[in-house]
Amino acid sequence: MRQDLPLFPAAASTGAHQVDAITYVWLVVAAFFSLLIAGLILYFMTRYRRRTPDGVGAATGSPLLLEVAWSAIPLAITLVMFAWGARVFFYIYRPPSNAVEYFAVGKQWMWKFQHPEGNREIDELHVPVGQPVKMIMTSEDVIHSFYVPAFRMKQDVLPGRYTTTWFQADRPGTYHLFCAEYCGTEHSRMIGSIVVMEPTDYQAWLSGAAPGQSIVASGAQLFESLACNTCHRPGPGMAARGPRLEGLFGHQVVLADGRSLVANEDYLRESIVAPAAKVVAGYQPIMPTFQGQVTEEQLVELIAYVKSLSATPGDGTPVSAEASRAGAAATGPAIAPGATAPTSRAPATPTAANPAPPGR
Repeated sequence: MRQDLPLFPAAASTGAHQVDAITYVWLVVAAFFSLLIAGLILYFMTRYRRRTPDGVGAATGSPLLLEVAWSAIPLAITLVMFAWGARVFFYIYRPPSNAVEYFAVGKQWMWKFQHPEGNREIDELHVPVGQPVKMIMTSEDVIHSFYVPAFRMKQDVLPGRYTTTWFQADRPGTYHLFCAEYCGTEHSRMIGSIVVMEPTDYQAWLSGAAPGQSIVASGAQLFESLACNTCHRPGPGMAARGPRLEGLFGHQVVLADGRSLVANEDYLRESIVAPAAKVVAGYQPIMPTFQGQVTEEQLVELIAYVKSLSATPGDGTPVSAEASRAGAAATGPAIAPGATAPTSRAPATPTAANPAPPGR
């Protein structure tokens, strides 16, 4: 099917080709059975019509083979549809491990983007072709929806939590970005573009864009300015008032009420803006809330910094849960067995003895 028809926008990502393939196949299947059923109806209307006013049809039975066929064939077709659709669904919503994280914040009525290198953009996002890109998104006000037709990608963006999606553009160009959720009087103006560039052109764009420090470095700096290190990274002779953060992200956290959960972006955000909601086992709910004191962009930076602490400074290898618990035991009370040190506060600042890893 022609890609230049207005009904079908350009397919510019690896996921778009898979979505198009399943769409076109099932359009053909649906058209085939629609024509088949309509044709059979017309045939039976003509072949078996009543020819006399007092005509009565003869009673006949249905062959067993026919009964089985018209049940088994549709069942097999729907099972194939389900299996193929599930495969495409999981491909679209499970970012690969080598995806680079970009951050997006929706706001009436604009899109604000931040690159891992620290560059910021509004209503325009530059990315390299062939690189898997994971979007971590939130909203400052109401529900928005991140929609790029050329990538066959649409994901709701919600206030107070993070949603993710990903894409891998496979052809350079500029592609429309829309908000697909009615978000207010100027909803139709909440548009932007994704600019896909060759890797060399992208690096040239990065070097020529407004300079800025990496998102991890910004988070570390903000962490220190908020004095989070006074509780989460105590110095020699000081008692740990908050859990250590090394090796936290992506691991199980045991709470004071006995529940356990995985420390993901939503958990870290809630621990900053509503720290009393989920208190870590072994610690007191003494952390003040930072609700209204940090912006959504600053929350993104803090979370990126905490995530960076899940790698050993300097070599990029993950910190094991056992090593994290050993570090916590050396400076303060340990958390419940089986959990890595979680956070109920903002992240800690790097020190000379334990510096933060550099940004991408």
